[in-house]
Amino acid sequence: MKFGVVIFPGSNCDRDMIDALRNDMQQEVVELWHKDSSLPNFSKEDCVVLPGGFSYGDYLRCGAIASQSPIMQAIKEHANNGGKVLGVCNGFQILCESGLLPGALLMNDTQKFECKNVFLKKQSSTAPITKTIKDAVLQIPIAHGEGRYQADDAIIAQLKANDQILFTYCDADGSVSNVTNPNGTIDYIAGICNAGKNVFGMMPHPERATNAILGNIDGTQIFESLILN
Repeated sequence: MKFGVVIFPGSNCDRDMIDALRNDMQQEVVELWHKDSSLPNFSKEDCVVLPGGFSYGDYLRCGAIASQSPIMQAIKEHANNGGKVLGVCNGFQILCESGLLPGALLMNDTQKFECKNVFLKKQSSTAPITKTIKDAVLQIPIAHGEGRYQADDAIIAQLKANDQILFTYCDADGSVSNVTNPNGTIDYIAGICNAGKNVFGMMPHPERATNAILGNIDGTQIFESLILN
């Protein structure tokens, strides 16, 4: 598998993602520019990553301007052809704004930017990004001001019925409560995928948990599952 990491103006997590994939996960990584209009030499076995950050300064709504970037048309075609796409934090917001994932990311119910380690419980047993995760609970950092996932009842029911909920927030033991919900997201949702299970969005940052020097390698399980499946 080859990874392509998109660089948007204002993004600040693209280098983190590139370093984690290239150096920690030992994967081939191609840097993609937001003005590119194609994905040369990418097949449906490859994965395009929309990293976290503040693309275009988060003007209008988070991810709204980036969703109109030239490269997004190529990414939509890649996804429609079965290619894998991963959006992390701002990347998740971009995927929702572009229509590649349902729902929206709203301002945290705390009205504050939340930056801390949280615990995630794996939910989907069929999505490639979660299928082979060994540990039921992972510790992964978050860093967002607009991470409250919301969708109407019909969408939430479809996500549950189709096994499209990737992760939910929880505590270290896997229990859920309002205390373990860092942003007020509906049903504790931390990540989802599309019906085809090839487009993935999550608010927590797995690329910040792939190196023992940082004291946490739980994120490697997420990338390993994606690579193997």
